[in-house]
Amino acid sequence: MVDGDGVVHFTNAPNDPRYQRLSGWTGTSSGWLAVPGGGYIAEIREAADRYGVDPDLVQSVIRVESAFNPWAVSRKGAQGLMQLMPQTASSLGVRNAFNPRQNIEGGVRHLRGLIDRYGGNLPLALAAYNAGAQAVDWFRRIPPYRETQQYVRQILTLYGTGSPTGPPQAIYRYEDPEGTVVYTNIPRVSPASLRR
Repeated sequence: MVDGDGVVHFTNAPNDPRYQRLSGWTGTSSGWLAVPGGGYIAEIREAADRYGVDPDLVQSVIRVESAFNPWAVSRKGAQGLMQLMPQTASSLGVRNAFNPRQNIEGGVRHLRGLIDRYGGNLPLALAAYNAGAQAVDWFRRIPPYRETQQYVRQILTLYGTGSPTGPPQAIYRYEDPEGTVVYTNIPRVSPASLRR
């Protein structure tokens, strides 16, 4: 719900008819509730610097792949932050795909290899990261798979603007004494700071 002041409100217990159910959408999967960088900024920067990949691109890939969940497992068995398939992880020397440092290291190395393979063509490299290099090579373009086309578009949008709808926005989580959880884009102001 967006109120008259433009404040976006989320709730898991709607008490106002203005709230709308968003089926198939979660704050985490869309990136709204993920901490920017997911707490893995140092690991992302180290691997990105080592392999010459923009850290913002790496963050965009991680946001789309796992929403910064190091324990994520896809329906097809991809694991961790950068959703490495077990065989790919093994070939990259990743022993534990759920270890954020190893997963990011392997995922960025893999992404760098794909960027090089496709001559710096980022959309093709991202398509290969999602659908496999064989599919990109077969079609000689982004494969006509809806998931892959959406994946490439979503990452490029995040990478270009910070989010699909504009600049990134901080989301704050508060819990009141009764246990009600509130998510808002307005930071809480302490009474002490108002007395200045």
